[in-house]
Parts: sequence; C-alpha cells; structure tokens
Amino acid sequence: MTLRVLPGGRDQGGPGLLVRGAAEVVTMTGGLRRGASQDDPAAITADASSGGPTGPRAPAVAAWGGRIVAVGPLDEVTARLSAEGLDAERFAVVDARGGMVTPGLIDPHTHLLFAGTREGELRLRQRGAGYLEILAAGGGILSTVTRTRAASAEQLHAHGRRWLDEMLGHGVTTIEAKSGYGLDVETELRLLEVLGVLGDEGPVEIVPTFLGAHAVPAEYRDRPDGTEAYVRRVIGEQLPAIELQGIARFCDVFCERGVFSAEQSRRILEAGIRHGLAPRLHADELAPSGGAELAAELGAVSADHLAAPSREGMAALVRAAGSPHPVVATLLPATSLYLMKERDAPGRTLIDRGVPVALGTDFNPGTSPTPNLPLVLSLACLRLKLTPAEALAAVTINAAHAVGLGETHGALEPGRVADLVVWDASSHEVLPYWLGADLARVVVKGGAVVLARG
Repeated sequence: MTLRVLPGGRDQGGPGLLVRGAAEVVTMTGGLRRGASQDDPAAITADASSGGPTGPRAPAVAAWGGRIVAVGPLDEVTARLSAEGLDAERFAVVDARGGMVTPGLIDPHTHLLFAGTREGELRLRQRGAGYLEILAAGGGILSTVTRTRAASAEQLHAHGRRWLDEMLGHGVTTIEAKSGYGLDVETELRLLEVLGVLGDEGPVEIVPTFLGAHAVPAEYRDRPDGTEAYVRRVIGEQLPAIELQGIARFCDVFCERGVFSAEQSRRILEAGIRHGLAPRLHADELAPSGGAELAAELGAVSADHLAAPSREGMAALVRAAGSPHPVVATLLPATSLYLMKERDAPGRTLIDRGVPVALGTDFNPGTSPTPNLPLVLSLACLRLKLTPAEALAAVTINAAHAVGLGETHGALEPGRVADLVVWDASSHEVLPYWLGADLARVVVKGGAVVLARG
C-alpha cells in the first residue's frame, strides 16, 4: 500500500472533483446534532434499487472551485452539473470502489505544538501518582514548558508538520490547536506564529487558540500570590500581545481545582472577549470546578473534557442546549484512558439530555499522545456508549460547531467547503469496528485530493 501526501493540498487537475462508486455517502446535513438527531447521519446508500455502488443512482458527490455543488444519486448529480454549465471534462474522478464517503474529520481539541516527550509519567501513574501531584512536583505541563521555551520556531514547525501529516492520514482535514506550552509572551506568540504558518501551508486547516492560562509557570509557583499574579500577567500583558498578533481566534483556560478557579477563568475569558477572542475552556476534567457552569454563562463555543461535571454544571449545559447558542460538550475519551481513569465523561447522558457532543484527541505529550481521531471515535462507542452515527457526528458537524466553523464545514451539502474522506469501509458502522486501523483511502481538502493510498 502506498501513500501520497500532496504538498499544499492542490491537485493538478481542473477545478472540479466527482466522487462516485460509493456504497454510502454520509452527508451530515441538517446542522448541529443534539439529542436524538445526533444519531442521524443523513446517509445516502447504494442498495439494490440503485444498482449498487456502480449503478446510475449510486450516491455521488461533486465539488467545483473548492465547494460542494451537488450530492445525491449519480444521475441527478451529473444532470445538476450539466444544468449549471459545468464542463464534465474539467472534473477529476475519484472512484470510491464501494467504500464510504464522509465529511472530512475535524479534531476540535489538540495541543499540536510542543517540545520533548513525557513517557516517564506513565510509570509514575502506574505507581499511583495523580495529575496534579505530578504537576506540583514540576512535571507534567511544566516540564514541557521548559523544553518548549527552548525550542526554535523551525523545530516547532518540523514537529507540527510531522503530526499534521499523521492526522491527515487518519482522515482529519481541520484541527483546533492551542498554544499553552510557553506561559510567557515570547513563547506563546512563537507557538501561535508557527500554527499560523502551518495552517497557511495546508493541507490540514488549523483553528488557533490562545491558552496562556494552561498552568501557573514555575517562576510564579513559589510566590504566595503566584496564581493571582500570573492571572494578571495573562490579562495585562499576554492578551494585548495576542490581539496585536492577530492569529488566535479563541481564548481557552484550564479551569480546574489546583490550576485556575472559575472566578479567575471568568476574568481571563472576559478579557479575551474584549480582545476579540471567543471563549472556550477546559472544564471539570478532574473534579467539579464550575467550568461547565461558566461555559454556559459566557456562551462559550465549547466546554472540553467534562469528565466530572457537577449536577449544576450538567443542568447549565442542558439549558444552554435549548438556547440559540448551545455550548458544545467536547469529550476526550483517549485522555481518560491514558490517565487510567475508571470514570469517563458522561457522553451517553449528555446526548440523552439534548447537549450536542463533539469528540477530540486532546493530542499532547503527557495525557493523550495520540493523533488518531478514528481511534477516539471507537473509544467513544466502547467507553461512552455512543452509537457509531453519534460518534461520527461528533467528529464532523458537531466538531465544526465546536471550532466556530459550523456553517461552512463538517457536512456534505452544496455551498460548504469540499472536505471529504473516502474510507475503506462500506458503512459508517464499520468505522469504529476496526479499532485504530488506517481506513482513510482518499482525503480531499477544499476540493483537491491531498492524500491517496493505493
């Protein structure tokens, strides 16, 4: 099996692309999924009446100029193209060969850029050390901060390129990526600058997030007012510089007991709003911290982790789900697995109560060193009790809403960005079945083939 990654994400054919020969096309049309609708993939299948995947009414997808122009039975799609005067000879054809087509996957929570690794922490956890215990001893995030501060932009770029290519191989076309391993102005700006360069280079699209409040840096930890002093530094020094740089789209905070309180997180996020950054936050990962409540109060686009929300926090998310601006619950089951936690986020309960759920890898060097989003999809089915359709919605249309791209990404319908994947699987129910397998056969970004296997 060969693998081709096309630099820059630009095919050398014409501006059109026609994907045909699919057994199933999962469209995810209809907008944000919540409650029972999260189990509806809006799939078009090739059955006996359509002549199977090679028949004239088998599902097909057409893109022109980087946007979806038609989805449906092949004969209707080709008629639509002809009616719009689009030259068939300028369409490159991708044969799905009986596979499944989905929107490009979106990873709504990653920590893409860092230096060094932390494999030694696995032994510490096996001996009973907890997350905050390792952090308090100068390990965890702080050890990564030390090495990341010493890394050059070139080193960070090479690191990011390696893992973006890996993610692309798993069918991921868009990611959210955070800073947060600098905890000072200079390094935070450098991390965001590299994210901006990588995003411009493509083919994976990057939504950058400022996470200066990821932890209290070592130089503040011995001060009696260390956490409060650092909060003031984030608000007074880092956020103005981030706004001036103009790369980050969101402001995030690690709202957790022993890190930043809900009150401190509110101040940082409200300051971020004043600097043009929409709020999102790490909430209730280790213990109830008021994070879910704060996310609902501020209208955050996403509340992430949620392994231990309080009853009040859950109720706040449910109320927000019924509002015009629901908070997406972005769950990270690979993190709970890697931390050897017995309890997972209440994914089944959140969906049953109408809260829209997304899934992310939380790719990072300490608590979730996996770039494999389809593996996370499988874990969500196995550990969080999501159905295959619910999990797929959580890494497509709901993930798009979790990164502020809900109107343009995450679904296959006319007018949206033509990001899609052809899978070596006959239906969406097969995708989580093959645990950790590389099933992405062809990846398309903006209407261009950017990866092809075989």
